[in-house]
Amino acid sequence: MPRSPSAAPPPRPPAPLSPVPAPRHHLPAAPPRHAPAVGAALLCVALLMGLLLSAGERPFFQGLDDRWAASVHSSRGDALTGLAIVFDRLGGPLGTVLPLGLIGCLCVYGRWRSALFALTAGIAANVVVVLPLKQLVDRPRPPHPWVLVNDGSYPSGQVFSAVTLVVVAAVVAFPPRARRWWWLVGGLYVVAMMGSRTWLHAQWLSDTFAGALAGAGACMLLWRAFAPLLRTEAERVAADSLWL
Repeated sequence: MPRSPSAAPPPRPPAPLSPVPAPRHHLPAAPPRHAPAVGAALLCVALLMGLLLSAGERPFFQGLDDRWAASVHSSRGDALTGLAIVFDRLGGPLGTVLPLGLIGCLCVYGRWRSALFALTAGIAANVVVVLPLKQLVDRPRPPHPWVLVNDGSYPSGQVFSAVTLVVVAAVVAFPPRARRWWWLVGGLYVVAMMGSRTWLHAQWLSDTFAGALAGAGACMLLWRAFAPLLRTEAERVAADSLWL
């Protein structure tokens, strides 16, 4: 039968919904869900170890420290010692060039929120966390260190700085795919820094572990504290409106 001219045409199928475009940037990274709890726990462990040392009695981990120090047999002229001295220079005053350079680059690109986070976690946290712990514990250095050191062996400020640099760079400088590789490279850098401190007889093994724990704990807490500012910056990065 012929179709009536008054009949309405059949409805057209709905157009497929276009997928929402993913943001082009993923910087800075958001903190993990349990960052405050993890950060507080790591700092508490470092503080507890320091209280055991300051109590005046021999702590349970001193035996491991003694055995590790006795097992490090090296010569001042070998290649590993030269490499350890390079890491000692990187962790000393020269090491502040790296975080300051990162902060400067962030400011140039208008990422002042990330720069403020890097300044607080990479430099200010060392003054607020490491120096009071050193004064509280006042642990003597291992006998006959091979490099110039100051008083207070616990915790390792150089390892603390290495950990904070790795975490800060991961948060503000690397997108997700590159960040996975950076965690591996950064972890190797921290381990090498820990090894160099004991190789040069500058610190006990537990000092380096405490520095790593304190550095990671401080970064976790500050990462969560700066989360609102970093989230605002991530939105501005995705919208190319950092300077607005």
